[in-house]
Amino acid sequence: MSTLWVLLILMVVSSSTSTKTPQGGPRFNAEKTYRYSYTVEVLLDRGKGTDRKSAGFKIASDVNVDLLWRNSSNEEDQLIRIMITDVNFENVSERTDKKNIFKGTTAGGILGKSNLAALKNPVLIHWISGKVKNFYSFSNEPVIIRNIKRGLTSLFQVQFKSTSVTEVDVSGKCKVNYQARDNQVTKLKLLDSCKEAQKGFTSHNKVLGVNTTSTSASIYLLENNFIHSVLSEEHHLVSLNLRQELAAKIVSRQKLEFQLTKAGPKEIKAEQIRSVINSVNPKYVSIPLIAGAVKAECEGCPSLVDYWKTIQKELEPKNLANASATRSFLLLIQALRRAKKDEILKILRSESDSTLPQLVDAVTSAQTPASFAAILEFLNFKNDSNYLLQERFLYACGFSSHPTEEMLSALMHKLNEEIRSNDIRETVVIIIGALIRKFCQKGQCELPIVIKAKEMILKGAESAQKESEIQMYILSLKNSFLPAAIPVLLKHAESGTGPVSNIAVAAIQKYEQAYITEEVRKVMNRIYHQSRKIHEKTVRTTAADIIFNNNPSYMEVKNILLSIGELPTEMSKYLLSKIQDVLRFQLPGSEMVRKVLKDTVVHNYDRFSKIGSSSAYSGYMKQGTDSTSTYSLDILYSGSGILRKSNMNIFVLSQGTQLQATQVVIEAQGLESLIAATADEGEANLESLAGMSAVLFDVQLRPVTFFQGYADLMAKMFSATGAPISVVKGLILLIDHVQVFQLQSGLAANVEFQGGLAIDISGGMDFSLWYRESKTTVTNRGAAVIVGNITVDSLFVKSGVEVSVETEAVLDFISTVKFSEYPFLVCMQMVKDHFPFRQFVTKYESLPSGKTYVSRKGKTILVTGSEFPLHQENSDMCKKVFTIESDSSEWF
Repeated sequence: MSTLWVLLILMVVSSSTSTKTPQGGPRFNAEKTYRYSYTVEVLLDRGKGTDRKSAGFKIASDVNVDLLWRNSSNEEDQLIRIMITDVNFENVSERTDKKNIFKGTTAGGILGKSNLAALKNPVLIHWISGKVKNFYSFSNEPVIIRNIKRGLTSLFQVQFKSTSVTEVDVSGKCKVNYQARDNQVTKLKLLDSCKEAQKGFTSHNKVLGVNTTSTSASIYLLENNFIHSVLSEEHHLVSLNLRQELAAKIVSRQKLEFQLTKAGPKEIKAEQIRSVINSVNPKYVSIPLIAGAVKAECEGCPSLVDYWKTIQKELEPKNLANASATRSFLLLIQALRRAKKDEILKILRSESDSTLPQLVDAVTSAQTPASFAAILEFLNFKNDSNYLLQERFLYACGFSSHPTEEMLSALMHKLNEEIRSNDIRETVVIIIGALIRKFCQKGQCELPIVIKAKEMILKGAESAQKESEIQMYILSLKNSFLPAAIPVLLKHAESGTGPVSNIAVAAIQKYEQAYITEEVRKVMNRIYHQSRKIHEKTVRTTAADIIFNNNPSYMEVKNILLSIGELPTEMSKYLLSKIQDVLRFQLPGSEMVRKVLKDTVVHNYDRFSKIGSSSAYSGYMKQGTDSTSTYSLDILYSGSGILRKSNMNIFVLSQGTQLQATQVVIEAQGLESLIAATADEGEANLESLAGMSAVLFDVQLRPVTFFQGYADLMAKMFSATGAPISVVKGLILLIDHVQVFQLQSGLAANVEFQGGLAIDISGGMDFSLWYRESKTTVTNRGAAVIVGNITVDSLFVKSGVEVSVETEAVLDFISTVKFSEYPFLVCMQMVKDHFPFRQFVTKYESLPSGKTYVSRKGKTILVTGSEFPLHQENSDMCKKVFTIESDSSEWF
């Protein structure tokens, strides 16, 4: 328990014997100098750390207070002088001499003579009834020195009665609650209410954000109208929403305690306070009490070119599966944020092809005006020779933590210029939709450039004629999540061609329940029941999912269940599996489904005994108090047993917000001719096609095609190398939070939480006519690093704590179909390999002289691999598939 809270308890216990609260406001007497001892402590540690082992420092000094002038008509209207003397720097926690960087130091040695002299220069405050009306200091003082004086002066901002007021002090303009009782006053500052210039930025999604808890309390012990002592303490706890144990804290304390009085200056007699100030020193100027911004220069930091040379090998493609590559990526972003445009262009133009894509990821993720200007000048969209770099740039824009208007404007401008690659043009439009969503999440949906972008994609979806362009705009609308897009999505869902209808329905599926109106449900019912036209079963099953997940009515559920007997075999099996998943996993609509199943006309053996390989299953990857991760795996086969559609989803829920971490959809059609099978209803004339679509952290990526057309299929079957096709590969700045806490002591704490991810999602579909087998594989590889860093850099003492976690993991989804016998054997696997999980805490302190203290502790846990459970029928089928494979291996 902190000193402040112990004192609070003691004051309550002893209050019965204390004197009454003085009337009026605080004041000092003339011709006396009041000496106080004054200490400032800053402690930094991990969230659950103890004060005894914290990093930080203490500034100890004496303070002299003199009354210079008093208003003859109001004793509480005073001009007082405050002067800091006898300054020393000390350790804040218990430390041996060997680890104590302050041992043998002097204030002059740490601060420098000029800074020490400036700190000792007195300040004047115009003090009326405990309110600091004006703060006077010298205009040429360093900002940090002036802020320390502001912190001391803020302790004199006090009221002697119970009240709630708004005050201005070093923290800003804040709401403050006072509670006066006997000889003490308790002051509670509501730090969340403080109004000052916004500093920093944070993630657009709460799942990837941080949670901050701040408190500030001060206790004033009084003797009549005299302040005998002040103990002020504030706490800031910053934790990652995704993993709350990854947290760091700041504790800042100020203690002002009366020591003695001695003879002081005579009171100055004057009518105007300005004349009094001029008589003391005409160089005094009135300055705001709110702290000024201190910009800490990175002394001794290597240049961007030099730093890049030290980490270049870490970002080679072969090393991207290692957490060290991701950590280097985060450090590179920090260096890029300090760099100028010319420096950035220099390394971009001199880099090799192997590491250049990773460098483009980092430069774009830095999100500074200099880095963005450099990457735009470097990339040439009129030439498709650097197609990969253009794509990596666009995806990095889509994942940006705090996109700027300049970024969106630049992408809009690119559409009016020549873009050599059609794929890149499509990606630009799709990513514009993602940026629109992020602006709207920040409450900036009505910015002129955002309005222009919204109009562009809405108009494009309405007026486009080519199927490829319609799909492009619908994918952009899917990313934008605009409520205004629902009517145009409904039109394409019900009236569009198969691929267009499929994408439009998938876009509608992304919307929250509040947007799934009665009109939307009517259209979904018409699509499912094919009231106006024949739809592919992939579209119909998605429409059914939308109905089930959005408060379905009794008749909607009943009609879907009644239709099962009339559906193609695999579609019937899929819907039955979906119903069981809704009930088992308590998905939306489960209560209504249970109600409908009480009707024996619906719930009977004939309807619920349909055979097939299609399935739907949801489960938990992690359940915790801070976050929950779920997965779902839906597989739909054609009547011939060939994969029609697989859909793997991973969702993360935290702080009442959901994030779609991953979605990988593989679709195939028109492959029945390979095994001389009959196509399902309405799909006889479909072109042979297979492809993959991915969503990564709520951003829809441009789909990729494995093959299109029978000739393309045959060519790729005979020339196949077995290598998977990459859907997305690169480095992503996933978590990006920068914040400044202005402490009441006048010091400032800088908070940075960053999370990087090296991601490689690839997939493929293999056919073997010889073994009559098809296999689809989706591999998700990732190396993640999250670093939280809190520093207090006073320019003369730097102290900090860094908390971090890192891991490397692989998740495979494999679907194997054996069509050497009938019914076909289908085995699905979702396999997580074993992976390391490492956690570190580093505390550090340093002085300008070069003396440093570093403490680093860590632990590593090896998380065992596992295969995620799916339904029992799948497990039984996998046993048969592997038995056949084992037998076939003995033929030779």
